[in-house]
Amino acid sequence: MGRTDRASRVIAASPATVYDALLDRESVEAWLPPDGMRGRIEQWDPRPGGGFRMVLTYLDPADSPGKSSAATDVVDVGFAALVPPERVVQQAVFEADDPSFAGTLTMTWQLTPTSGGTEVTVTATDVPPGISQADHEAGIASSLANLASYVETSGRQ
Repeated sequence: MGRTDRASRVIAASPATVYDALLDRESVEAWLPPDGMRGRIEQWDPRPGGGFRMVLTYLDPADSPGKSSAATDVVDVGFAALVPPERVVQQAVFEADDPSFAGTLTMTWQLTPTSGGTEVTVTATDVPPGISQADHEAGIASSLANLASYVETSGRQ
């Protein structure tokens, strides 16, 4: 139906460690915001059918106007499927008046064991047309880099 964006990275940690970082509130708050943003989780329910609400704030809103306000993106994320330690499927809806950001974006985080740790592949489907593909793929890659740094330097491997 909509566009599909994808990014992947090998992280020097076990699939179980990476999976845990995908479902821990403090961890997600630390690594999910891409470069140029900070995040705050307002609600958290890490189970199938549960989810979270996150407010992402642009550090410099002049360069990146927000979807929800001049400086923020607010997103409600539901956990559609949780398969430890292999996959997390999220369905995200942005709070926005602009119809180009409407719809449900599905993010699948696939964790595959490799000799170097875990290959994490993020596939985003039904991406709203208001989100540019280049910006979205850069944002996913930034979040993956943050995730790698978070689990590799925290001693959680």
